Amino acid sequence: MFTGLVAAVGRIDKVQPLSGEAAGVKLDIDAGDLDMSDVAIGDSIAVQGACMTVVALSPRGFEVDVSRESLRLTVGLDREGAPVNLEKSLGLGDKLGGHLVSGHVDGLGTVRRFAPAGESRELVIAVPQALARFLAYKGSITVNGVSLTVNRVDDAAEGCDVSINVIPHTQAVTTLGQLQAGDQVNLEIDMIARYVERMLRAGVMPGVAG
Repeated sequence: MFTGLVAAVGRIDKVQPLSGEAAGVKLDIDAGDLDMSDVAIGDSIAVQGACMTVVALSPRGFEVDVSRESLRLTVGLDREGAPVNLEKSLGLGDKLGGHLVSGHVDGLGTVRRFAPAGESRELVIAVPQALARFLAYKGSITVNGVSLTVNRVDDAAEGCDVSINVIPHTQAVTTLGQLQAGDQVNLEIDMIARYVERMLRAGVMPGVAG
């Protein structure tokens, strides 16, 4: 479990294919300023919003194995030199400064616009139809592992556009400041919205027919 508050920006130093026709890749990640003093093999670290298991420690960071399925469902995990948002898993008693994030990417969005808006920047993302129903004004969404607040939702036939205000601090300490129109991003919907939708569909909420 994570909070969506990025602790450091790292870098993918090496992408090494794993053996097997349908295998994924091994990533050697430079952890940057991430505190690795309490990280052990088997721990979970969110990389660009995707929960990964540490399989080895290296002098500058750690290594993870990424399955072919994870590569298919995410973006930004297969390019050497790419910067990545990093967050260690949440411990019991830690502050929950963002929102509850599982590190399971639900789908990909496309940046429509990332333009100045006062002292901040407005990030507009096209969200696919399968995820659009989970987004609401002032609700939460995770973009490349960053917990953000939705400022506006504009519905469309193919999904919706969400508008997000990205403050200067967030631009500076995450990879979001490097986004451009046309870029794809990893999206995770709010966990509470996911469960509410499931209960509504199952008819287990009071006054809701099955």
